[in-house]
Amino acid sequence: MKTKNLLIALLLFSFTAFAQQVNVPKSAKDAFSKLYPKATEVKWDKENQGYEASFKLNGKDMSVIFDKDGKVMETETAIEISQLPKGVEKYVMDNFKGYKITGAAKIVKANGEELFEAEITKGKEKKDLFFDKNGKPEKKDVNKESEKENEKEEDEKD
Repeated sequence: MKTKNLLIALLLFSFTAFAQQVNVPKSAKDAFSKLYPKATEVKWDKENQGYEASFKLNGKDMSVIFDKDGKVMETETAIEISQLPKGVEKYVMDNFKGYKITGAAKIVKANGEELFEAEITKGKEKKDLFFDKNGKPEKKDVNKESEKENEKEEDEKD
């Protein structure tokens, strides 16, 4: 009986692990290897129409999104909160009462456009806000981004 239960548990675990794998095109993997040969802790996810590699490089958390052909769509690098553009902290204080900036990142799109992300939290609630290089808020659907992040975190817990 113990053997049967163990076998069932192993099969369920294997199926779950298999179901969570992302089928990343070879072109994206090859491009990643060329661009970031010293990356560690690499994890791939499906991101809309692209493939996102999250990793560490020189102690920094980073991610890069590739299209199916291996072209970089955007990169994201964690930065210190103090490196956010001027005015971001004031904007958060004025428009998101009770929230605190808990994380920051610099995003560079394929066309060279730079955006800054401020992760804000209030209790268990998290939101991602986006700003241009001058600290002006971007009109991106904050709630959608927050929902995606929350779903991602829930999936990682499972």
